[in-house]
Amino acid sequence: MSFSISGKTAIVTGAANGIGLAIARQFADRGANVMCADMDEKRLAEELGDMPDDANIRYFAGDLRQRLTIANLISATIDAFDQIDILVNASRQVMETDALDPDDKSVDDLFQQNVMTALRLTQQVARRMIKQNEGSESEGSKGSIINLSSIAAHQTRPELLGYSIASAGLEQMTKSMALALAPSGIRVNAVAFGSVMSASLKSSIGNHPDWRDEIELHTPLHRIASPNELVDAVQFFASDGSGFVTGDVMTVDGGRSLLDAVEAPAH
Repeated sequence: MSFSISGKTAIVTGAANGIGLAIARQFADRGANVMCADMDEKRLAEELGDMPDDANIRYFAGDLRQRLTIANLISATIDAFDQIDILVNASRQVMETDALDPDDKSVDDLFQQNVMTALRLTQQVARRMIKQNEGSESEGSKGSIINLSSIAAHQTRPELLGYSIASAGLEQMTKSMALALAPSGIRVNAVAFGSVMSASLKSSIGNHPDWRDEIELHTPLHRIASPNELVDAVQFFASDGSGFVTGDVMTVDGGRSLLDAVEAPAH
């Protein structure tokens, strides 16, 4: 069983910082060609702008909520690397919701950013994967798509209403697209995380300093993981080692969801 991704081409969104950047860097270090996509062009240039023209890691800046931007990203990846084997939808937004305010727009915004952007990119990349594999008689994986979700899909709190709805929607999208693309040999999986120091969690802890202690208290491993600890789970789904796995949601949270489940009232 091989967990190698050497020679494969991956698009990684949300790659200007945090988890997305960690995924992109490890993929490139492990021999994959990587197109890093993010809205923050300045940060992309700071992190990746000093790469040589023939490097196996490039970047693309644009608003992926726009269909034309998605088309341009795919074209840029094909121009650079000729094919697309892996898509990692790591671009996520976290914002608080006022659960009792009918004028609060966060649910709409988070669903557009975290679900619809990933869905549209998945659809367009999958079409490309199908086209580039026409005529192939190989029974192996013909493409892998990985979505980054959150344990908030199943365990929420009032101020995370919008984020939880979007996370749950992303997981159902993962499963539905896994079924739709299975006949084409394309796998779709997700990694749901909780206790990982993402850019969004850093921001949330900055607004709620008590959250760090609460998270660590409700995490059996009693710590918050670094983004790099999530990357291996994503690489597993990207590699042929998971060639018979699709529609799965892997939880990477230091056991936090297990402890919460034990402490929850038994209704």
